[in-house]
Amino acid sequence: MLHTTPDDVWDIIIRVHVRAPFRLVRAAAPHMRIKGNTENRSIINVSSTSGLHGNVGQANYAAAKAAVIGFTKTICKEWGPFGVRANTVAFGFVQTRLTAAKEAGASIEIAGKKVALGIPQAPAGKGLNPFVGIPLGRSATPDEAAGAVVFLASPLASFVSGHTLEVTGGAGI
Repeated sequence: MLHTTPDDVWDIIIRVHVRAPFRLVRAAAPHMRIKGNTENRSIINVSSTSGLHGNVGQANYAAAKAAVIGFTKTICKEWGPFGVRANTVAFGFVQTRLTAAKEAGASIEIAGKKVALGIPQAPAGKGLNPFVGIPLGRSATPDEAAGAVVFLASPLASFVSGHTLEVTGGAGI
């Protein structure tokens, strides 16, 4: 929760979700900012519906993902004259190790600290549906999530820039 988030936990999320994309895009600048180049050049950053709508217990993550959206819009405006398109994909619930059952025990280590992965499941017999609010009634597969990125990278999206594509199964509408 916001009022109990220590600075180091805040900073880790900002470094991963804001500083890392900034550094990657900055490193690509010499290859992207070429006047007269008519190649299909596209930058696609990854955000989350948390960056659009906030999320309880995720102030740091929501702030970071909102920053990615603003960062992408700035790239669109600064690099558009070089023919570079910049878009963001804001994912909702996608099947990954981060959205698997927390009870499965998956974890990663960050700065020497073990961090549990996953979402706590409802106790047996409670019948809570994790897909409530998703009109399609399920989470996205990794392939479905990737499809949105492939679309934005393709010539099919040649005049789409500065946009945030929500991949949510209809959640949040």
